[in-house]
Amino acid sequence: MNEAKTASETNGEWNHAGELELEDRSIKCVDCGEDFIWTIGEQTFFHDKGLQNEPKRCKPCKQAKNERLAAIAAAQESGTRQRIEVSVKCAQCGGQTTVPFYPSQGRPVYCRSCFLAMRASQDSV
Repeated sequence: MNEAKTASETNGEWNHAGELELEDRSIKCVDCGEDFIWTIGEQTFFHDKGLQNEPKRCKPCKQAKNERLAAIAAAQESGTRQRIEVSVKCAQCGGQTTVPFYPSQGRPVYCRSCFLAMRASQDSV
């Protein structure tokens, strides 16, 4: 039987009765960087549905991502070109700025002045 593999995939332990023992886990959100709790109930849901990957985003970031995807799909269906503006924190100076794209996971985003300064320093090399 493959119970040991399933237990390690869900980060749980099997007890002597053959039941999976889970505990609340803290996970760092890939979008906002804040820690969130992956509850026992959520882990059980993932296990019951056969989902093998743990969540990457906190609930507010997941909801925001779903709303962005829905807006993109609606714009594509209607055939209109939608201009996007996403509010982000500059990876260098920490200031709030907006960018005309959805940032990729784990990649730094810079405000205009930091971006231009980095480009100028790279051009001079």
